[in-house]
Amino acid sequence: MKAKEIRSMSSMELNGQLETLKGELFNLRFQQATGQLENVSRIRVVKRNIARVKTVMHEKNMKAQGE
Repeated sequence: MKAKEIRSMSSMELNGQLETLKGELFNLRFQQATGQLENVSRIRVVKRNIARVKTVMHEKNMKAQGE
């Protein structure tokens, strides 16, 4: 997921995307703990996408406050 795609989302979509990514990260960590995870690099990708979504959400909040 690119930052450009994330910036085009509304705040409701961002919240939904964040919840989806957090759920996916939980499932990946669970799979890793039980030894069922095949693609370990997916955890890193999901964590970075969470960070991107949070960054864009923060930017939008700061812009809305006028700072």
